[in-house]
Parts: sequence; C-alpha cells; structure tokens
Amino acid sequence: MAQSLSHILIHVIFSTKDRTPFLKPEIRSRLHGYLAKKCRDLKCVCFRVGGVEYHVHLAIDLPRTLALSKLLEELKATSSKWLKTKSPELSEFAWQGGYVAFSLSFSHLDALCQYIDRQEEHHKDVSFQEEYVNLLEKLKIEYDPRYIWTS
Repeated sequence: MAQSLSHILIHVIFSTKDRTPFLKPEIRSRLHGYLAKKCRDLKCVCFRVGGVEYHVHLAIDLPRTLALSKLLEELKATSSKWLKTKSPELSEFAWQGGYVAFSLSFSHLDALCQYIDRQEEHHKDVSFQEEYVNLLEKLKIEYDPRYIWTS
C-alpha cells in the first residue's frame, strides 16, 4: 500500500499589529503555551514558541494534511480572540495581517530552538525590523518594502 509521508520543519514569525507591545511577560508565556497547544490540536509538532512583547516565533513540523496558510489563519484568529478575553488592556489586540515562514533542515532544529529561546537577549541588540529584513534577504525571499510594515 502506498504511503504519503512528510517531515517539514518550518520557522514562522509574525508580529502584533503595528508592532504594538501587547505581549507583556505575564501573558507571553501563557500565549506561547496556547499557541503550542493549538498547533498540537491541528496535528503539528510544535518544538518551540517564543518571542518578545510584539512578535512570536514558532518552530513546527507541518503535517502533510494541513496547508501552512490554514495553520496560520487558525493560530492567529483563535489566539487573538483568546488574548482579548484575558485583560481589558488586551481588548484592542490584533496580529499583523501577514507572516514569514521558511523551511529548515532538521539538522538546524537545536540552533533554531536556542535562537527562539534567546529572543529577549537578541532584541537588545537587533530590532525586529532589522531581524525581519535580514532574514528575508538572507533567505532570498522577495518582498515589497512599501508594504512590509503595513498592518
């Protein structure tokens, strides 16, 4: 009998709308747990979720039966609704409209997880905008600078 198998490591990054620093430390770890559980509910293996007050990173193994766009639509919609119920300060919460996602070799998984774990440290030296553009350019992902920072 034929089988369809896959093992697709994806690094996903998305930010809050207008990079508003909604994700204070007291809610951030709960959000990361929520996103990891939602990934598992959608049959993704979630190796790591991390980030800072205005963006998140995920390291996931995307299942062959789920389109990346559907995964991100579900993660962003449900987590946005969930966050809005956690505090009056989050009542206006929204994610940016887009995201960046790229594949990596599983030989890079440990380095990716360490990178995600060190986001607070990392962003003391490098802004999110610099990091984002550097990743796009390093990975040769074409983008239009007129629209990259729009909501």
